Amino acid sequence: MSNRSNIIFPLVLGTLMAGLDSSIVNVSLPIMRTQFNAGLDDIQWVITAYMISFCVFMPLTSWLKKRIGYFDLYIGSLTIFTIGSLLCGLAPSLPLLIGARVIQAIGGGAITPTAMAILSDTFPKKKLGSVMGWWSLGTVLGPAIGPTLGGILTQYFGWPTIFYINVPIGIFAIWLAASSLSFLRNQPIEKPRFDTRGFILLSTFILLLQYFLSILAKDGLTTLRIWISIAGAGTALFLFIRSAKRSEPLLDLSIFKSRVFVTCIFITIIRSIALFGGLFLLPFLLQGILGYSEVQSGLIMLINSIMIAIFTPLSGKHSDKHGPRNICLLGISLLSLSMFLFSRAGIIGLLWAAILPMIVRGAGLGLIISPITSTVLNSVQPQQSPTASSVYSLMQQLSGSVGIAITAMIHQFIFTFYLNKGKPTITAEHFAIQDGFVIASVLVAIALIFAARLPKITLPSNLPPEKNEELLKEGIV
Repeated sequence: MSNRSNIIFPLVLGTLMAGLDSSIVNVSLPIMRTQFNAGLDDIQWVITAYMISFCVFMPLTSWLKKRIGYFDLYIGSLTIFTIGSLLCGLAPSLPLLIGARVIQAIGGGAITPTAMAILSDTFPKKKLGSVMGWWSLGTVLGPAIGPTLGGILTQYFGWPTIFYINVPIGIFAIWLAASSLSFLRNQPIEKPRFDTRGFILLSTFILLLQYFLSILAKDGLTTLRIWISIAGAGTALFLFIRSAKRSEPLLDLSIFKSRVFVTCIFITIIRSIALFGGLFLLPFLLQGILGYSEVQSGLIMLINSIMIAIFTPLSGKHSDKHGPRNICLLGISLLSLSMFLFSRAGIIGLLWAAILPMIVRGAGLGLIISPITSTVLNSVQPQQSPTASSVYSLMQQLSGSVGIAITAMIHQFIFTFYLNKGKPTITAEHFAIQDGFVIASVLVAIALIFAARLPKITLPSNLPPEKNEELLKEGIV
């Protein structure tokens, strides 16, 4: 247990930092905008530049693992992320801050998939659910506590401290990883060619998709640039998939031959779209409709994080013993229920409207994250773990962006609809948020269809994925 903790803890710490910076900045944007005298379109690049760079660098993890090994890749990622954080805090202008965010994201984009792959290659499959249960705390708690921590640091110490806080944590994580993960130095190093064409095509797809999402809420689906960006992204993705059939591709897309892997990806996409969209609506619900302050809203959202911290390790152990299907069905059901409860805000009373959905949401998230993560890695060959972890992390990030953009567009459409019906502004806003959560509830419920196709028991650790696929077809697992 001691050795296991020594391996897991530095990976949790790095993942926590990377996840934290995906959400900690949002609450500080108004103050940054005032200090730099910037417009809303300009200040949004503090977020957008990080997200784009984060997603673009993720797919390189598999190639870099072969080229320099897990040890140098993880230590290097932590170092770049820490340096980027320091530069963000020191940035005297908005362009330099945006540039520093790109540096920060280059390191952060590799941390999560690399940590996933290290755990997959280090621990046996029959223990992977429990291991992922502890590691997943970093992936979930980082984004969850980001807004609360960001608000406190910005209000009392200034916005640069949301970046400075990463520096001592990053230095500690580097030291800890260097001493605890030194066994990874023994991995053989290869010299695969770099798939330049594949990287350019995938990066083009990600850039055009992010551009499409950034203008979706403002333009809707009626402008020419929207359709040009959709067509361009679709073409780039199609050409990338074709190019991946060549030898030594950027990503080994044969992982999609695994039915279990594809099922987990579908669940992850649906979950991320609904959850990130719901997270986008939460501040407007808590502060605009229920009347809580920023600090009160942050404290209420901490309830969600506490429930995740309780249930995530437990669900990992349960998945190892009893398989991922039933516990994921329960978790998805709770998530769908929590969205519906949020939609009742202002109808069933303030306390229940705020606290109960947070409890249910945290429990639901805690029940599904580690079983899905471990099942993703168990469903592919060991040598495919870096690719599987990269694709899983990328799909989670991109789906979250899609969820936020779609939610913003739907919210604006419903809000305008009720205004045109003659409703007061506050009532139209309330109805738009309420209907948005109902839609998210239905969307999460759709994931139950895919969760029902997960294995009944943990996939046997002594069999290759092809044999597991045969067992699944026969209904044995």
